[in-house]
Amino acid sequence: MKTFFKELFEYNHGVNQQLLEVLRAHTDQASEKAIKLYCHILNGHLIWNNRIAARDAAPDIWEVHTIQQCQDMDKTSYAHTLSIIDDYDLNDIIRHAKIKGKPFSKKVSEILFHIINHSTYHRAQIATEFRLSGLQPVMTDFIFYEKI
Repeated sequence: MKTFFKELFEYNHGVNQQLLEVLRAHTDQASEKAIKLYCHILNGHLIWNNRIAARDAAPDIWEVHTIQQCQDMDKTSYAHTLSIIDDYDLNDIIRHAKIKGKPFSKKVSEILFHIINHSTYHRAQIATEFRLSGLQPVMTDFIFYEKI
């Protein structure tokens, strides 16, 4: 299962980098919403990694970053996730308070799956934004992903 999660996060990182290249090349054409959604994906990934690793520092979930900050965040989160996969038992339970203070607990594997699922959901929204802006959406389907 750890190998599969590593493959999922390699895919996640790869398509994030492809999206980043389109955003970098078309900063004048990409919508503000597409950039905000992209940053949201990265913020969510970082927040969940930090919850697993019991780290406090994290951006606001909707904080917007520069293209360079996005590239750095994605690379850092990818590396951190690979270390989480190596260092944790996927059945370990992570406990933390939700936004409203209510206790919350999930397995590491469930959180990792959520990161992938959340990213996929918002990349679909970015694809829609790209089309509305006259940009060609990036092929982000896992089944068609090929290593860059």
